[in-house]
Amino acid sequence: MEASPSAMLKLLLPKTPFIFKTALWHTLSLSPTSSKWDLRTELTIKILRQMLGPTAKPQSITKQQRMTTRDPGIKGKVWVSKVKCPVPEEDDLRQALFKAIAEMRDGGEKDEEIYTEPDAVPLEAEWTGYRTDATDSSPEPAGFSETQKYEALIKETTSKVTLLYFHGGAMYLLDPATYRPITSKLAKATGGRVFSVRYRLAPQNPFPAAILDALTAYLTLLYPPAGAPHEPVPAHEIVFGGDSAGGMLCTSLLQLLLQLHRTNPTPGGLPTVKFHGREVAIPLPAGVALSSPWLDVTRSLPSIEALAHYDYLPPPSETLTIKFPPCAAWPSSPPRADLYCEGAAMVHPLASPLAARDWRGAPPLFFSLGEEMLRDEDAVLAQRVVKQGGTVVWREFEAMPHCFGMMLEYLPAAVTHVEEFAKFCRDVVEKGGEMVSSGEVVLVKGKGRKEVNVGSLIELTDEEVEGLMREGRKSVKGGIEVHTHS
Repeated sequence: MEASPSAMLKLLLPKTPFIFKTALWHTLSLSPTSSKWDLRTELTIKILRQMLGPTAKPQSITKQQRMTTRDPGIKGKVWVSKVKCPVPEEDDLRQALFKAIAEMRDGGEKDEEIYTEPDAVPLEAEWTGYRTDATDSSPEPAGFSETQKYEALIKETTSKVTLLYFHGGAMYLLDPATYRPITSKLAKATGGRVFSVRYRLAPQNPFPAAILDALTAYLTLLYPPAGAPHEPVPAHEIVFGGDSAGGMLCTSLLQLLLQLHRTNPTPGGLPTVKFHGREVAIPLPAGVALSSPWLDVTRSLPSIEALAHYDYLPPPSETLTIKFPPCAAWPSSPPRADLYCEGAAMVHPLASPLAARDWRGAPPLFFSLGEEMLRDEDAVLAQRVVKQGGTVVWREFEAMPHCFGMMLEYLPAAVTHVEEFAKFCRDVVEKGGEMVSSGEVVLVKGKGRKEVNVGSLIELTDEEVEGLMREGRKSVKGGIEVHTHS
């Protein structure tokens, strides 16, 4: 969303003493991050941290959703074609998801303790592409139908990349409309097109509603229903992409597909499902591109606290006592331990992909992240995939916070992030099986890069990770103490 100058002034004026102190400490090199950040970055991250931390006035979930899901309109260097995806007549997708959840359940929990079965609903989505002949202030062309906008979008593509993109926002905030500047940038950088889905938000629609929506979106790309503007998209041209919670949805969807493949009754074949009147195969995508993915609902690994000084997200030690003011959305009735899922589901592999042990057969994965609070959980998953024979491209940016590529667009690191993200998407579609693993840490202030071994990014064992996650789940009590994310 865009803020007016008066609104920004009203927001920042009370923070003048804090801003002055932060600037002074940075100038005198008294800040622990002054050697890594410029003054603009120091001010941006520290102000965000204060706005999100325990001293900020809590806002209800309903108010936060209302503020962050407004459609800002369509303008600038972007083509947007809005589409609706109808509900399949068959119930096969729902049942396949519910079966996988039951099969992957670990422990004595019953299905009804893990989740409530969501209905299938029509999906809204957007095709996004780069609009070459526009300026940043150009309005959307008048008189174009959605189909005509899609056709204009396709004419400007230069590659076969189709990015199925899931937005971030902790599973309860944001909307594809707010991501148009980002998806337009990714469309330009990849030369392809982006399909962004308006998946259902928690807490009104908890786990696994968003995963059902993600699975439906993927099948819609592969097998368009009647009236869809696009032709069938081959799986080897589709890349799952997402940031933060959208990265979690990407990896949850991938783990669901891997489970369907593992349990396929026809050895060597693809799992199938009925979808809009046809029996169709469910292949794996070309790859998965992740930006600062959130993989652990319990927020339990060491970097959550240890790297908080580089992040604007407040750690659990600062947020465990924060309570959202009651509203129609939260607290839920009956009570639920977490915004996204039931307490019993917090360590289920489809709710927290970090809990998934088996990633054999996964397509190549790309990780772009900062030296941030979520670093350890990303490192565990990347390392796990490589040790099981998979391909991972790892790009870690020194001293950068969560989703820096979007939050700090002015930095060279943000430009590099987009370049690396797009390169992976193009490479995985064009080269496929020729991809090889690589790991690099991008150093601050133009100091270059250093190689790292993706197979040894972290010393935590799988057993230690599982133990930390289970302990983390115990710290969440009855939906009163809430873990917050961005």
